[in-house]
Amino acid sequence: MSNTSALSTYEKALALNLDEEIYGTFAEIGAGQEVANWFFRASGTAGTVAKTISAYDMTMSDAIYGGAQRYVSRQRLAAMLDHEFGILWERLGPKRGDHTVFFSFCNTVRARGYQDSGECHGWLGIRLQLRPGGEPNDIMLHVRLLDEENLDQMEAIGILGVNLIYAAFYQRDSLETFVKALVDHLPGGRVEVDMLKYFGPDFAFVDNRLCSLQLVQSGLTAAAMFQPDGEVVQPAEALYRRPLMLLRGSFHPVTKLHLDMLEQARGLFRGDLSAGEDEGIDLCEITMHNLLRDGEGVDHLAFLDRADALQALGKHVLISGCPEFYRVVGVLSRYTAEPVGVLLSIGLLNELFKPKWSAHLEGGMLESFGRLFKNKVRLHVYPWKNRKSGELVTARNFQAPEEYRHLYQHFLNRGLVVDVPCGEESLLEFTSRDLERMKESGDERWRNFVPDSGVGSIG
Repeated sequence: MSNTSALSTYEKALALNLDEEIYGTFAEIGAGQEVANWFFRASGTAGTVAKTISAYDMTMSDAIYGGAQRYVSRQRLAAMLDHEFGILWERLGPKRGDHTVFFSFCNTVRARGYQDSGECHGWLGIRLQLRPGGEPNDIMLHVRLLDEENLDQMEAIGILGVNLIYAAFYQRDSLETFVKALVDHLPGGRVEVDMLKYFGPDFAFVDNRLCSLQLVQSGLTAAAMFQPDGEVVQPAEALYRRPLMLLRGSFHPVTKLHLDMLEQARGLFRGDLSAGEDEGIDLCEITMHNLLRDGEGVDHLAFLDRADALQALGKHVLISGCPEFYRVVGVLSRYTAEPVGVLLSIGLLNELFKPKWSAHLEGGMLESFGRLFKNKVRLHVYPWKNRKSGELVTARNFQAPEEYRHLYQHFLNRGLVVDVPCGEESLLEFTSRDLERMKESGDERWRNFVPDSGVGSIG
């Protein structure tokens, strides 16, 4: 996702050094002082750098920033920003606060260590004023480091940090531009940014859910999520060791059928869990494909309407760029080893057998299903009613394509595919598209199939 026409990392550091209004501090833990190092390489360092520090030892870090349960965490990053900007303002504010825009850049990173094969990731943030004497604001992000070698990861952190600082000062007016600039000169496959948040009085207009959407849309991450209260969260934090019930859909609109699907499947899902085990969460996933308007890109307002409706119903929302079922399940398996129930309709079950979803895999359809069921995954299939015959099509009487019928029967026999009962068959009478057409034509019956909180998600 690198923009080769952008300023080089060196040029960005130099531009910041030569900006007489900008002045700040750097605090970096875990991967060296790779961001600050870029500013020392460029000329005019004294114009930007007031102080750099690396409190690498845990005891030293605790003495400065307070105790922490986890040293690579959003909480530790926040403590670092509080401390460093507080000192900066206290000591230099009276002297130059009327003509200087102050900032503190901090990161806490777990890079590859000796004989280390664990997850490498980090939190980066900047606290900055947008004008001399102004209230400070924060921009935070979480990054996964995908390089295998420590030196490569350190280099990536250095480039990402400079990109963040530069974009915070010079590219913040456009969210799309800002997000894409984060990975300037970082080719795809080196980092994944799965959370981005803005805080502060000058960013009060920013809806951080759109930040999540933009990360997925720009290809910086496969999936991003937020909670029922709208709080954007890092998926690994929110889903760690939790059973999940995933419902995929366009949610245009959010309907009573969706709620019945979740309610009925939840009862079955609980039966698969051990006594006393966390009952998990309902995760409603909207893929980028379901947000695209014909030739017009992503409809942000429609996205927020659907998100608002799902949140009002107490649901967590996942945005993904994973059209294939096995891909989104693979993403979720990074965050939890607990059971995952994938809730889908008969229509989507039929879609799983279409060759286009596995044509790029060497093992074809078998590899696709092998990846899907690799971990503790079950497909929970909700019935569909044939309008012509009135027949209720379930997972048990569903007819898979001829060449895969024995494979599908194997899934049923193994309990990998399970039937979900329909709580109210009348909900099967109309599809989401039917409801949209009914609203457009003035047929008020559509309201009977949409919960009050979902009214805004239609049309």
